Parts: sequence; C-alpha cells; structure tokens
Amino acid sequence: MAEFIKIYEENPNPKEILRVVEVLRKGGLIIYPTDTVYGMGCDITNTRALEKIARIKGIKVEKANWSFICADLSNLSDYVRQIDTATFKILKRALPGPYTFVLPGNNNLPKVFKKKKTVGIRVPDNAIAQALVRELGNPIVSTSIRDEDELLEYTTDPSLILEKWDNLVDVVIDGGYGDNVASTVIDLSQYEPEVIREGKGSLDIL
Repeated sequence: MAEFIKIYEENPNPKEILRVVEVLRKGGLIIYPTDTVYGMGCDITNTRALEKIARIKGIKVEKANWSFICADLSNLSDYVRQIDTATFKILKRALPGPYTFVLPGNNNLPKVFKKKKTVGIRVPDNAIAQALVRELGNPIVSTSIRDEDELLEYTTDPSLILEKWDNLVDVVIDGGYGDNVASTVIDLSQYEPEVIREGKGSLDIL
C-alpha cells in the first residue's frame, strides 16, 4: 500500500519532503507532480529501484529512455559532457520549464546507463519536484505515468493515480491536479536541435 502524502506546491513542507526523500534513499518508488504530467521516480544511484521501475514498465533497464530530474543546471556536469555556449543558452532560456533536453552523457552515468550515449535532462518548474531533488542531493530518474485510455493519456487526479498505482509504488504525492500534456522533448546532442516530441513547452526557445 502506497503512502498518500499531501504537499502544497506554493510552500512545500520540509518535513513531508524529507519523509518522501527517506523513502527514495531506501530504494522506494514515488509518484510526484511536475510542471507537466505526474511522474514515477526513484533515486538515480539505486540500481534495484531502477530495475523495479523497468519491471513495471516492462522493459530492460539498459534500454530505458528516462529523464534525469535536476533541481537546476548545476547538476548538469555530473552526467553530461561539456556543452557549447549556444546549447547552454537554450537551456538557460528554457529551464526550469516543461522541456526534456537530450544531451551527450559522460562517464559518470550510473552503471546501468553506462552504454547510453545520451541522457534526457529535466528541470521542472515545480517547487515540489525541485525540493525533492535538493533534499536527496542527486537527480531523480523519472518516467511519466501513462494510461491505457486512448482519449486521456495521462491521469491528472492524484486520488485516481493512487487507486491505480497503490500496490506498485511506495508513495504517491498529492500535489494537486496535474497537467495532461507531456514535456516537449528536444535533442541537443547533435549539431542542430531536433524536436523529438512537441508537448507543453513552446518552441520559441530555439
């Protein structure tokens, strides 16, 4: 049974944030709000937790294209190779915001991602997500929670999310209604930016 924890985005309660982070540190899975859809995440350094998410998604962990949720751009050099000024300017313009940027990965990637040439970086404009990452001290690996319902791809109501994921994760954060439009995904690992998926983020930043 997942814990259902109410956290207000305007002023996330540090006690509740710490409660969730303790679960992450023990290898637990959480569902939490972002500035787009709700995401499922775990501590990037916990291989067993990463494997749990892969099992739920029905994929091999090495094949997973998940995002790394960062609190700001200061985490970037931990997992991303040096990027040029033009790329950095795009990131500065867009983040925090509803974007996932595909960037060239470096040798510090967790063992299970070692073979990946690129990583997806997210800095959501959401105080709860940012507070979790800051308290944890490293990125959260994240994947969006999708629905089988073709008309409504993403559930936005936290109590319905709890109902569906109750037995699969350890914590569901109620951070209010989520959005049902995913992030815009832009590949910045090549010479020219390439839009992989148009979502909530405007393309004016390019």
